[in-house]
Amino acid sequence: MALLFAVMLTTAAGNTAMQSVMPSIGTALQVDDVWISLAYTWSALLWVVCAPIWARRSDKRGRKAMMALGLIGFIVSMGLCALVLWFGLAGLLPAFWTLLLFALARSFYGGFGSAAPPAVQAYVASRTARSERTQALSLIASSFGLGTVLGPALAPLMILPGVGLIGPFLAFAILGAVTLVALRILLPNDEPQFAARGVTYDAPFGASSNSRSGDEDQEIAPEHDAAPEPVAKMGWFEARIRPWVIAGLLGGHAHAMILGIAGFLVLDRLGLRDSPAEGAGPVGIVLMCGAIATLLAQWGVIPRLNMGPRAAILWGVALAALGTILFGVAQNLHGIALGYSIASLGFGLFRPGFNAGASLAVSRAEQGEASGVVASVTGAAFVFAPALGVWLYGHSDSIAFAVVVALCLAVAVIGWRSLVSDETSEQPDKAA
Repeated sequence: MALLFAVMLTTAAGNTAMQSVMPSIGTALQVDDVWISLAYTWSALLWVVCAPIWARRSDKRGRKAMMALGLIGFIVSMGLCALVLWFGLAGLLPAFWTLLLFALARSFYGGFGSAAPPAVQAYVASRTARSERTQALSLIASSFGLGTVLGPALAPLMILPGVGLIGPFLAFAILGAVTLVALRILLPNDEPQFAARGVTYDAPFGASSNSRSGDEDQEIAPEHDAAPEPVAKMGWFEARIRPWVIAGLLGGHAHAMILGIAGFLVLDRLGLRDSPAEGAGPVGIVLMCGAIATLLAQWGVIPRLNMGPRAAILWGVALAALGTILFGVAQNLHGIALGYSIASLGFGLFRPGFNAGASLAVSRAEQGEASGVVASVTGAAFVFAPALGVWLYGHSDSIAFAVVVALCLAVAVIGWRSLVSDETSEQPDKAA
């Protein structure tokens, strides 16, 4: 299970390290901020399309194979991005072609990197009791959170003489290769005899893992040689998960807009536009503070308060709205970091609430399909929202932050009215 954690952590750390240096790279290339954000769009769109496909294949080919495929996509993407940006920063490529080729290189992550998260989520979801599902998936999400702490913290240290701002790309490509080798050698093969079904095993990511054998989840696995039951394809608007998907889309767009704005706001408020290489450090500090707040939510608040999906979403978006307001009015590094941390604390509650709510709405046999929808919805938020947030911020920062707050309030209203109560969603499964 440490390997599963490492898979998620490596990709998260690499992506947030990239996010902490990309505003400085865009400034060095002398391109508008919005074009840096748009460079991620194609990758995010591919993620939306491909994540459900890989999730379905994980039911047939096994979770390990899809995790390995996701890591390969991450490694190739980071390596090619480093090469393209080196040519651009060296003046050997015009800025337009640099960003275009960067977007194409990122497509390897959107197209193939999207195989890993739904495989990890389905692996864990199929082995945890319903009453523990929120905590288990919040701890899976926290591997991303820990990665988002390490990425910005390490990125400035990786900006070395000779490689400059592309250092983090090269370093995490190498780290991804090491993780892939460890996964291939150490993780047992798991080609499933049936799709994500079985008794409850120990929940290694749960706060109170034990050896209960499925008394809570009266879903009995079929015999080893029984034919697998067909599982219907699940779309975004399947009735059982529709309220969770709507909440995930709206809240995800708010989160993506804040992430897109953060680095550029730091450069502007601290007056670092004229020295982009010096901007990576303060941007990394702000992102790291937000990531620590996210970990506090997922490792501390949810397990300690035993929050269910609905409570996590409602409290999460309320805190996110408050943090966004503080973030928007801050003028120094301390105020920026504080506001961003409060917003991140809220989104750190919101994200696992959405993941767990969608998981609890379906049966064990449908966990692969549900995890694919979750990954697809998460990716959809990053197709246009970061670029939209940066574009609005460039025209009027007050309008940009007002839109984020409005999205959070919309999730609160919709969630209060339509999300299933935690007492209902976490009831043990009925007999199959």
